[in-house]
Amino acid sequence: MEIIKTKIGRRSFLKTSGAIGGGLLVGFNWFLSCKTLSNRETLNSIPKEWFKINGYIRIGENGMVTILSPNPEIGQNVMTSMPMIVAEELDAPWENVIVKQGKLDEDSFKNPQFAGGSLSIKKGWDPLRIAGAAGRYMLIKAASKELDIPFENLNTDKGIIFDKSKKIKIDYGEIASKAVDIKVPEDLKLKSPDKYKIIGTSKKNVEGPKIVNGEGLFGIDFQTEDMLVSMIEHPPAFGMRAGSFNKDEIVDMPGIIDAFIIDTTIPNPGWADVNAFTEIIAIVGHKTWDLIQAKKKLKVDWVKIESLENSEEHMIRLERDLVYGETTEKRLDGKPDLAFENAAKKIERTYSCPFIAHNTLEPMNFFANVQKNSVELVGPIQTPKALENSISSLLGIPIENIEVKMTRIGGGFGRRLYVHFGLEAALISKKIGAPVKLMYTREDDLTQGTYRPAYKSIYKAAFNNKNELIAFSVKGVGLPGGPIFPNRFPAGAIENYLAENKSSKTNISTGAWRAPKSNFTAGAEQAFIDEIAEICEKDPIDLRLELLNKAIQNPVGKNFDYDPKRFIKVLELVREKSSWGRGENKNKGVASYFCHSTYVAEVVEMVMVKNQPKIKNVWCAVDCGIVINRDSAKNMIEGSIVDGIGHALYSELDFKNGRVVNNNFDKYSLIRFNQAPVNIKVYFVENNLSPTGLGEPGLPPAIGALANSLYRITGKRFYNQPFFANEDLFNS
Repeated sequence: MEIIKTKIGRRSFLKTSGAIGGGLLVGFNWFLSCKTLSNRETLNSIPKEWFKINGYIRIGENGMVTILSPNPEIGQNVMTSMPMIVAEELDAPWENVIVKQGKLDEDSFKNPQFAGGSLSIKKGWDPLRIAGAAGRYMLIKAASKELDIPFENLNTDKGIIFDKSKKIKIDYGEIASKAVDIKVPEDLKLKSPDKYKIIGTSKKNVEGPKIVNGEGLFGIDFQTEDMLVSMIEHPPAFGMRAGSFNKDEIVDMPGIIDAFIIDTTIPNPGWADVNAFTEIIAIVGHKTWDLIQAKKKLKVDWVKIESLENSEEHMIRLERDLVYGETTEKRLDGKPDLAFENAAKKIERTYSCPFIAHNTLEPMNFFANVQKNSVELVGPIQTPKALENSISSLLGIPIENIEVKMTRIGGGFGRRLYVHFGLEAALISKKIGAPVKLMYTREDDLTQGTYRPAYKSIYKAAFNNKNELIAFSVKGVGLPGGPIFPNRFPAGAIENYLAENKSSKTNISTGAWRAPKSNFTAGAEQAFIDEIAEICEKDPIDLRLELLNKAIQNPVGKNFDYDPKRFIKVLELVREKSSWGRGENKNKGVASYFCHSTYVAEVVEMVMVKNQPKIKNVWCAVDCGIVINRDSAKNMIEGSIVDGIGHALYSELDFKNGRVVNNNFDKYSLIRFNQAPVNIKVYFVENNLSPTGLGEPGLPPAIGALANSLYRITGKRFYNQPFFANEDLFNS
């Protein structure tokens, strides 16, 4: 049993309006009331009364419980997992729980309503448990008074309170109205993991039936009767802005109401305000089809304001700045320069990757209704608070007059961290004086930017005359920032160690792409470590374990940000599950990586089919602490593996005179079903540590394991992504 301070105080747990009979509000003022009822709620009999105030767990007189999920749902299934945590501590039967999406209210939520960095569960773990435990305490305390039985003699199970004899029982719904005035203590007792009944099991996606039935859940589905529709046209190239255009001709077209230029420039932009095209043309009408036709007729005088960059120039710039660019981060252990100078053997390898796009299935869209001194926003956004702040800055409207409602998100991967499309919708609504639904085409989205940066890194290793590793060096540069994590593995395990980031510049807008920086660095680092193992004449897993044990027994420096013992456990687990070292291993590649507080090790096995490599099996071992929803956790890992492999093999953006050549899926390669791994098996290290992230950590090591498997089956090393850019590579 864990005792935890409520921190937020007693008042947060108390109902703030009088009892209306039959219900109990419990929890922080995080969750927002839901006005509509689901089919599930109807099937389970709607309670006569619900207590409805800003933020709650709601309990009806029939024992039904409504839990609202605070964070954006981008497919990571937090809308199921977060309520599972609340229900666990509340001791409510899952079959009696109804889940709703909350809207933005961070001041009362006391926790970031944010989907990014694999932080939702990690940040919400304690607050969600406290909310559930507080509700359970209040119910037991009320039952204690009602039944005249000491508090400590009562217990709960599946929404029932009972005494030690289990002869006296009372349902949550029966006692709910009596619990509303119960004060919550400063210290709450939380369940120990061995008592969990919901956490650690597999629960189906609470919105699964709605997704299958095609019910309107996503931003692209949202509409109101009085809304207009808008589309935008941004400059065709980075380094341009909008000039004059044939407005009169466009406005005269069927179904078109107006066309104009908007400027989303914010006086003091935040990190989520990345946008290369702040001046764009907006067209407003009644139907999407009419807007598409109008876009085809646009004639614009685009103005060049900066250099128009090309892919060839990007590679030259990366090579130059990798040597001469400003150093932004550095770690130095020992004397690597001296070690390299006196080494019996040295190797040096260069790795690179191109710009890539997020390619969410749902293109950018947002609904905005801007009034004189208020704004209503509805749409798919990973950073609702950042959007709220930017809207307030742009329009000069107080934050308290801005309402942000989150829809389910049809793919994020970091793309919807950036809020420009919400700002665009708001400005269009203000200009036209009506509610507006902004819709991007696929081409609009693919050419707008906020791409994964292009990177280049040089890895070096030095060996003595016994082929023992004595020094390690890495430096990396990106357009714009460097990809290296100086304090991650193998930092702390090598006596002579150098890691540094270099800076470069570009006018192409970049941002977080699933597992930022790690999505490149893990692949390069883990492929290079395999080359080191080959020179040392050691098994690749054995070498990694040897280095990790050095970090335990004789660590170099105090500042490295991983736990080598947890690292070792995932490597040992994946070795066991993949039968590594037993039987034939020639087609297997391994990689291990730590990011987003989670440890992952993966083994990829390939076979040759018609002279082309085919991924047969992937084994993956994960240490993410306590697993909340087991099937959902496996799904996230499986998806991230496929995503990482696909982009490493096939995906890249090509720039000519500032323009993106690959402006739709006919020109931009993504992994297909027949190219995905045949089997993916996921295993979790079992422990009782607080949960960490899962949406991103599975992707980075997949690239390294893939590269190492490719080497084993083809005899060729792969240094530049995408690996399969040359279709004739294996026919030569």
